[in-house]
Amino acid sequence: MAEEETKNNENGEKKAEETEARQSSENWADMINVKEGENAENLSAGSSKILNQEEIDSLFGYNTQNDKDEHITSSGVEAILNSSMGSYERLPMLDVVFDRLIRMMVTSLRNFTQDNIEVSIESIESMRFGEYIDSLTLPTLLAVFRAEEWDNYGLISVDSSLVYSIVDVLLGGRRGTAAMRIEGRPYTTIELNLVKDMIDLILSDLSTAFDPITTINFTYERTETNPRFATIARLSNAVIVAHLRVDMEDRGGRLDLMIPYATLEPVRDILLQMFMGERYGRDTIWENHLVEELWSTEIELKACLKEQMINLKEIARWEKGSFINLEMEPNSDIQIFCGDVPLLKGIMGRKDEKIVIKVMGKAEKNG
Repeated sequence: MAEEETKNNENGEKKAEETEARQSSENWADMINVKEGENAENLSAGSSKILNQEEIDSLFGYNTQNDKDEHITSSGVEAILNSSMGSYERLPMLDVVFDRLIRMMVTSLRNFTQDNIEVSIESIESMRFGEYIDSLTLPTLLAVFRAEEWDNYGLISVDSSLVYSIVDVLLGGRRGTAAMRIEGRPYTTIELNLVKDMIDLILSDLSTAFDPITTINFTYERTETNPRFATIARLSNAVIVAHLRVDMEDRGGRLDLMIPYATLEPVRDILLQMFMGERYGRDTIWENHLVEELWSTEIELKACLKEQMINLKEIARWEKGSFINLEMEPNSDIQIFCGDVPLLKGIMGRKDEKIVIKVMGKAEKNG
């Protein structure tokens, strides 16, 4: 009987252990199923956040609607990159120059075409040279000009509508009719020569517009129709672009004046002024008063007979009454100093009971 009770207890313990193991395995299976369900829900929720092609293009700054008449603005990553590279300083005096240029261009082009011409500035903006080249609408006529005194270049862009309008006016086209545009053919020699005459007038007016600031002469270099051959600066260099509009009754077009910041560097300090003749912290009344007071200012002068190197060992031997041999002659030059600045040189002598120095000229400054 005792043996049977022992076997029954052992069988009961085994069944309890098997039941506990089965329950723990079931619990683990339930936990795994729950995890898989949560992952599936996360995947299904994440699949709804996948960007489509249009959103990806917008993120990287690509625009699929490349309309020529629309002004395309950068966005996304491209806008972030451009904002870090396109923050250029403003040149207030350059606005004054462009304003003078507009007034002179109106007079010059009216005399040139014998027609009623209006010139206006649409906008003035700073950008990179590569961006400006990419923004050009072909076909266009690119005139490269050179700033002689600054030894650098600039660019004038004339769109096709303005080219045909100028040619039509100069060759006697009827007023009130739009100029005929013939697409798909290069500009003829006559058209290029007529536009070159207009560009020469604009460059002459631009030189005159800079006269109050500095003397500069802009000269025509060459004409290009392919923007790749009109590269006058690195694509990442900063440029300033003035967009001009030329209207001749029902005809006209756009003209861009592009000048790199490197070209304007020699007169950058003047162009940063807010108005003509601006002088920071300068007062002419105070300057004149200061000049008058300087003439009556007393200064202390020191005459140096001789400078020579002496060992510290010899100086230690000096006693009261010791003599220092300067090895000087009566006609030896003596330097006169104001502080540490050498001013005059002369010869030492005596007048009455006083020792004097006869000034022989200006001292030579060391270095």
